[in-house]
Amino acid sequence: MSNDLSANTQLWNEDLAPTSDAQRTWRWYHFAALWVGMVMCIPAYTLSASLIEGGMSGYQAVLTVFIANAIVLLPMLLIGHAGTKYGIPYAVLARASFGTTGARIPALMRAIVACGWYGIQTWFGGSMIYTLLGVMMGAEIGGAKIAGLGINGMQLLCFLAFWAIQFYYIVHGMESIRKLETWTAPLKILICFVLLGWVHNKAGGFGPLLEQPSQFVEGGKKAGQFWSTFWPSLTAMVGFWATLALNIPDFTRFAKTQRDQVIGQSVGLPVPMGLLAALAVIVTSATVVLYGKAIWDPVDLASRMTGIAVLIALIVLLVDTVSVNLAANLVGPAYDFSSLAPRHITYRTGGYITAGIALVMMPWKILESTEGYIFTWLIGYSALLGPIAGILIIDYYFIRKTELHVAHLYRDDGVYSYGNGWNVAAVVAFVAGVLPNIPGFLNAAFPASFPGVGALFKILYTYAWFVGIAISAVVYGVMMKGKAVPTLATIRT
Repeated sequence: MSNDLSANTQLWNEDLAPTSDAQRTWRWYHFAALWVGMVMCIPAYTLSASLIEGGMSGYQAVLTVFIANAIVLLPMLLIGHAGTKYGIPYAVLARASFGTTGARIPALMRAIVACGWYGIQTWFGGSMIYTLLGVMMGAEIGGAKIAGLGINGMQLLCFLAFWAIQFYYIVHGMESIRKLETWTAPLKILICFVLLGWVHNKAGGFGPLLEQPSQFVEGGKKAGQFWSTFWPSLTAMVGFWATLALNIPDFTRFAKTQRDQVIGQSVGLPVPMGLLAALAVIVTSATVVLYGKAIWDPVDLASRMTGIAVLIALIVLLVDTVSVNLAANLVGPAYDFSSLAPRHITYRTGGYITAGIALVMMPWKILESTEGYIFTWLIGYSALLGPIAGILIIDYYFIRKTELHVAHLYRDDGVYSYGNGWNVAAVVAFVAGVLPNIPGFLNAAFPASFPGVGALFKILYTYAWFVGIAISAVVYGVMMKGKAVPTLATIRT
């Protein structure tokens, strides 16, 4: 098979090729560890803050996070099935629906979002080193800002140091990432229990936030407004992992069996995410007693610790951010960039490109102007990626009946080439799924520039991921209905 597939270097290289039996080393506990490793991260920890600040009680915030992750688990398992069955990455799977050339659209969309997050997370990691080094030295470090950059020399060095730490794993590939996630997941769980014990001991309990009712109850500040807050919050929470819902085949292609990827992901995502939200609420509740105010930022909390606790906090936060950033924001774009020009770009080269973009984009400048819109960003790109998920699911399950001819995914004259490599139905369905959410996104992100957006578009944007996945699925299904889809028995190799 490898000789047949490798004939077209415009669509094939060793990294994009189906995984061999020897490469299928991931068992269910590796997937569970992968998700525990990715879930236990600073952005996920602070998600609960946005919900409680929006008026929810601690219980409502935790339940919202859990429901959102239970929802996003479904497309993950559905799309992940193809990765395990055929050993192919997301960028190659997309060829079955978008065409061998058209698949570059979903690959590029996923890569752009991931590059943005990779740079931002790298800046967060560098900021942790900078903040906690200052605490350990007992004085502010860094000096004057560098002209043109807007940050001081020490901030730049910390950013580059964290960037370099991650670069090691780019060079050493997927297996090194699997080992990192497997070994760090138990450590993160242990640290969570240690943190709970620490705040309970220091505060003499778990603090007042746990007893605080939601603001939506009768007589509250936002009485009767629960659902208008819940739905956009749920969409944002779904959007948090919407990128992984697409490129999950990049991981499941290494699974031993379907059972391993299904059990591993089911165990590793919804429950740990809900527990992390509960941990965030409990710990932050205790900080009200300890420091007189709610501290949702774990870096800020760590900076208030003293002695050896600061060093331990630094190491834990660094390991946490490295493991999350590599799995969530490197693996996907590395394969996606490789799929754009397989002859010239390997998985490793794709990783270099991602890391390079993270450097030149100067993420601290992006955060200066967009930090206030972080959840607009989450909903916004969920509106972009939801339609792609809808197309992939309909194509794989309802059009193909889970049957793919792998060799033709690597041929520009095969059944997945459609018309000059493009499947018009997928492109139209994608555009149809994205368009209704654009007015709402523009209004949410730039209200001063787009104040006149109608109420209907604002409502649609509230459900952006759901609207996008539903519309694209229906449009694609209708356009593909009646078209002759060759079965494996009728396709000639």
